[in-house]
Amino acid sequence: MPIYEYVCQECGDRFSLLQGINATEKDTQCPKCSSGRVKKVISTFCCSAGSGGTSAPIPSGGFSGGG
Repeated sequence: MPIYEYVCQECGDRFSLLQGINATEKDTQCPKCSSGRVKKVISTFCCSAGSGGTSAPIPSGGFSGGG
């Protein structure tokens, strides 16, 4: 299950939750004030390749997007 980050529109608290992939903002409450007015925020992530135990950003490979 992925970890999602939210910010509460009532108290301003920023929090992370381990939720199922189909969870939405409507399924989420602020753990600080119990408000249902939360907004999902974009967060950074990290991944590691190989067994070296180090992690590094993965380059985009020059993709330019568009059609």
